[in-house]
Amino acid sequence: MVLPLWEHLGVRVLLGLFLLIGLMLAQTGAPVPNPNDGQVYICPMDPDVRSNNPGKCARCGMALKQGIPDPVEYHMDLKVSPRTPKPNETTDLTFEIHDPWKDRTVTKFQEVHDKLFHLFVVSEDLEVFAHQHPTFGADGDFHHQFAFPKPGMYRLLGDFYPDGATPQLLTKTIIVPGDSPAPPKLVRDYSTKTTENMTVELTTDPPQPIVGTKTMMFFKVGPTDGFEKYLSAWGHMLVASDDLIDLIHTHPFLADGGPQVQFNVVFPRVGMYRVWVQFQRSGVVNTARFDIPVEELK
Repeated sequence: MVLPLWEHLGVRVLLGLFLLIGLMLAQTGAPVPNPNDGQVYICPMDPDVRSNNPGKCARCGMALKQGIPDPVEYHMDLKVSPRTPKPNETTDLTFEIHDPWKDRTVTKFQEVHDKLFHLFVVSEDLEVFAHQHPTFGADGDFHHQFAFPKPGMYRLLGDFYPDGATPQLLTKTIIVPGDSPAPPKLVRDYSTKTTENMTVELTTDPPQPIVGTKTMMFFKVGPTDGFEKYLSAWGHMLVASDDLIDLIHTHPFLADGGPQVQFNVVFPRVGMYRVWVQFQRSGVVNTARFDIPVEELK
């Protein structure tokens, strides 16, 4: 079918307009709209946070990603020097990360809250807690020095994000020879804590946390003058079961710099848990701990 002349001219005019708009957008640096994009941007740390546009997660601050791969657990090897750590002596820790397919060394990582690697160290009596950050070496491994303050078992939780994968939470165990401390005997402790330069109060909903269901944890912090983000988040939380089998690292569900900060946690088993929360005020990191019993639904 042959189009009339006026239709030929109309098509040419439309094409010219489209080309002109595209050229103008390219010159101004604005993105050219793609009506067929249809992509969903997802937070790697909080997959329930989704958007049709690129940007950062409003909850944890991480960059939203397209097409997050299925979760696969990587391998984390730990070298300790000296091989038998002694209390209060510096121990060199080397973390090697390998992929789960061909056991190749991983050398590219995404930043998670301003760092490539978050390390948590917890003693078996739950009295020692440390949140630190190994450095990435030219050899492709992460290096850190730590002085274990007393004998006993320690659990080390590595939190890192291999490029092209999903965030990883992997644990290792170190034994420091000597008389091990007595196992913890935790009881419910929701008492207000006075930390370095803040006070921290805790309430939960439900008041009695139930295993396998969401527990909303509301922290009231003060004073709020100078309250600021710590490592790009309004708070950090580590949850540990009293036998150190379950370890959870999470960030606020709701927070805006005001006095109330909400975390959501699903406790995986019945038992006692110790919870450490960290907030920053005027450049000072505050750490408070609470002990929470978790029960079956009755």
